[in-house]
Amino acid sequence: MPVESPNSVANRLIEGLSRKERRGLLALGTPVDLTSGDILCEPNQPYRHVYFPLAGFISLVATVRGHQPLEMGLIGNEGMLGATLALGIGAAPLRGVVQGAGTALRIGVPQFRRRLQDSPVLFRALSRYVYVLMAQLSQTATCSRFHQVEARLVRWLLMIHDRVHADRFYLTHQLLADMLGVRRSAVTIAAGVLHRKGLIRYVRGNITVLSRRGLENASCECYAAAADDYARLLS
Repeated sequence: MPVESPNSVANRLIEGLSRKERRGLLALGTPVDLTSGDILCEPNQPYRHVYFPLAGFISLVATVRGHQPLEMGLIGNEGMLGATLALGIGAAPLRGVVQGAGTALRIGVPQFRRRLQDSPVLFRALSRYVYVLMAQLSQTATCSRFHQVEARLVRWLLMIHDRVHADRFYLTHQLLADMLGVRRSAVTIAAGVLHRKGLIRYVRGNITVLSRRGLENASCECYAAAADDYARLLS
């Protein structure tokens, strides 16, 4: 998925650590490209690596046999994939798939586990992040149950906008439908409403955010709730 992003974006979770802790963690990592469509983990399978995105984003996807995958959460440069290792759990709860191409810092699980054991500061930071991630997942479930498609679409667009660090990005109708758990026709109608309101431009999957403030006003309260959790616990 092509996105317009700056040449270098720091991972906020790593940047929140002390200089010593950052250096220790960065020394273990290898910069890698995140390619759209790459599957980084599967449900109930052991993590092989953890990923700290620098640019782009990773979708957390629930899979049910006989049904389309359902988007549950997003991980961008605010967090990491594999945070449940801080709980002593080595298996992934959801599929992790790259939806926004970019770059990440990748660390092998054995090295990361040792670092966690040696660093109470890192352990505390990741414990807080796990809480934030759990809140995002529960907020997604609540939002899907109680809010209209248009407001839910706005929420996802804001979450993606936060992570791609650009006003233009590409999302297919099918991906948006998977994110919302609805038919593609419902996405077409909701996106058309936002387009007519002058909030976005949406042409053949190419989305341009025209009014960030307008999208925030059009979103349900779920977006602000997740942002508040992050600001309160990790900023």
